Amino acid sequence: MEYSLICHNLYAFSFSPVKKKLLLICIMFLLWVYMLYSCVGYCTTMPSLVVDNYRGKETESAGKRTESGRADLMSRLLPRPQSWVDLESDYDESSVRTASRDLLNNEIEVDRADDWDEIRGEQRSPEPSAMSSFSNGSGSKKLPQAIIIGVKKGGTRALLEFLRVHPDIRAVGAEPHFFDRNYDNGLDWYRDLMPKTLEGQITMEKTPSYFVTKEAPARIYAMSRDTKLIVVVRDPVTRAISDYTQTLSKKPDIPTFESLTFKNRTTGLIDTSWSAVQIGIYAKHLDNWLQFFPMRQILFVSGERLISDPAGELGRVQDFLGLKRIITDKHFYFNQTKGFPCLKKAEGSSKPHCLGKTKGRTHPNIDPEVVQRLRDFYRPFNMKFYQMTGHNFGWD
Repeated sequence: MEYSLICHNLYAFSFSPVKKKLLLICIMFLLWVYMLYSCVGYCTTMPSLVVDNYRGKETESAGKRTESGRADLMSRLLPRPQSWVDLESDYDESSVRTASRDLLNNEIEVDRADDWDEIRGEQRSPEPSAMSSFSNGSGSKKLPQAIIIGVKKGGTRALLEFLRVHPDIRAVGAEPHFFDRNYDNGLDWYRDLMPKTLEGQITMEKTPSYFVTKEAPARIYAMSRDTKLIVVVRDPVTRAISDYTQTLSKKPDIPTFESLTFKNRTTGLIDTSWSAVQIGIYAKHLDNWLQFFPMRQILFVSGERLISDPAGELGRVQDFLGLKRIITDKHFYFNQTKGFPCLKKAEGSSKPHCLGKTKGRTHPNIDPEVVQRLRDFYRPFNMKFYQMTGHNFGWD
């Protein structure tokens, strides 16, 4: 009798209408939580699936827009580079003209202003994409596996902008200047500047002054001896004039190009303490890098060919980085007004994009005799550079 009474009470409790409703609600809530968790887990894996699919289907333009739309805004909001110590001359010359040294000081500020003009000019609103919103927080920050180390006014900004079209390249927009100006901040600070990357993507940065900084090779080697280095070189005479033109645009009261070029105009002695002249002695600077890195880890890009055949030079760069040749002729058109190639579709945008007003400035007229003196000065250094790199760039 007692046993049957207990069973009756349990039966009444188990099938009470209120309890049944509560049990049903709990089951439905658990199912809802499980479905939500599964959905979120699936979404977080979607970016990597897109990358894998992209690599296998080069012709799918929709995939390209998805990857290029994942621009990391942090790379465009970096702190302004700090001031740094002037380049020291690599030459045993006791006298340095005050005007030349003062101009070098001015050039540092011009470099900073131009760098940030370019970054502001390239601020583009990414195309809205549901996929980009999922991938915005994915990936991790890594130290760069490849660095564009030079040279100033050689075409480094153009090369970086072209490379950023590739879905497997993520690059910092502004120049970090870590290995010359900000080294004391440490590698953690440097890594934090980098954009987030997924597995298989390459992290890059570009700072042209590294090539002429004595300490840079050892510092980069200490970070990673496997770092791939890219140098964009250009006819050193044209490069020097372009360098001067950039400074002149910011400091119109500087001395003439001719007066800065020579220590003594009568004797024709070139002033190699002036950075515009010094940077173009490529063989001298390359010697410093070869103390730490083998030639197979350094790629030299022709600044002239980057204008006449951008797809060809970008093909060499993609091969050097071990990437599939995604960037081809179809990505470029030649802008007659500016005089150099532009992108049909820039990274994070569906519109054509050319470099800003700081690029393609009209050079001042330089005395032909001064130009010829400079060509004579650079010729032996150019020949040495051709031998070291195994490539004739045709500057003579």
